[in-house]
Amino acid sequence: MLLGHFDTVWPLGALAGMPFRVEGGRAFGPGVLDMKAAIVMMIFALRALREAQASHRPVIIFLDTDEEVGSACSRPITEAIARECEAVLVLEPGQGSQGFLKTSRKGVGDFMIRAQGRASHAGVDFEKGQSAIVELSRQILEVIKFVDISRGITVNPGVIHGGTRSNVVAAEAWASVDIRVARMADAPELEQKFAGLRPFNPQCKLEVTGGLNRPPMERTAGTVRLLQIAQGLAKELGMELGESATGGGSDGNFTSALGIPTLDGLGAVGEGAHAANESIVLEELPRRTAILAGLIESI
Repeated sequence: MLLGHFDTVWPLGALAGMPFRVEGGRAFGPGVLDMKAAIVMMIFALRALREAQASHRPVIIFLDTDEEVGSACSRPITEAIARECEAVLVLEPGQGSQGFLKTSRKGVGDFMIRAQGRASHAGVDFEKGQSAIVELSRQILEVIKFVDISRGITVNPGVIHGGTRSNVVAAEAWASVDIRVARMADAPELEQKFAGLRPFNPQCKLEVTGGLNRPPMERTAGTVRLLQIAQGLAKELGMELGESATGGGSDGNFTSALGIPTLDGLGAVGEGAHAANESIVLEELPRRTAILAGLIESI
């Protein structure tokens, strides 16, 4: 299975501000690294194998359109296809300027914490109010205690909102919290901690929803075997291919969690994914495509 996605983080109209261009050995444009170039690589790798009349397993390409927003619709399809495959090759961009392959990724989730208090006039009836903002602030200080860097567990309150005006004791407030885990075994404990949150102020109400929505891609023997094949192919081309772990998630998280050997980061080499300087190194494309073709033939 060759796995990738069509969608990007860029909105309609982005080309007007950052048009596609080739300059200094690089191609620039929205989504060119993450991951339009990889789709081109898939096409040319299979074309090369066909022209060489190489024998290999049947290949299924699956490109979804909602990876950047969580893969909610495509996940069941991804998993169904992967179950029928010997291996999954994910063409997300290589890691860093050296294009390291990715053998592990963190699992990703989110929680919504909503606090409900009681509104009152901040000057006239201050004591009658119960601030949802104060309650939420105390909850945020509580959840950041769940961070355990040594175990690869992070908790990030990324968006907060609350209140209506500065002279009103806030009746409502909420926070969106990102969570990451390196091991699936740590997810239930973290989810239980969120489920165990209780109001500090008994006059306020608290609602906590969410959980892990993308399991971690853990480094397995099957993934290492794919890595070693790729590294051997790279050496034949005079290249050194390293491996890396990353905190970001991909659709490879889903296939790896099913126990199917999954190797990620086989796509283009460049910089600026999701940023205005998004670009790929053009001279790396044929070499990375050759490695991809060799992997398909070798598995």
